[in-house]
Amino acid sequence: MPEVEVKKGESVDRALKRLKNKLEAEGIMDEMRRLRAHETPIQRYRRKQRTAAKKSRMRFRANLQVFRRENTTKKEEPEAAAPPAATVPAEATAE
Repeated sequence: MPEVEVKKGESVDRALKRLKNKLEAEGIMDEMRRLRAHETPIQRYRRKQRTAAKKSRMRFRANLQVFRRENTTKKEEPEAAAPPAATVPAEATAE
């Protein structure tokens, strides 16, 4: 359970806000809201679908940022470093 110590000269309201933020970060507030009333199977399914979609979006955004970072840091190789094209002897083309 998260704990918050009231600092000297700090208002109680500010300490309560810090406690609320800690509870929210750990997911305790969401669990309390969820357990306050009965959740039907369809509500549970929809809630899980929403959280899965949110996690998927977050993973996609993180991968996109990594992809963009990798592509912007790479420098283009000079064309001189490319292997030469295969040359066909002039005798073979004259036939």
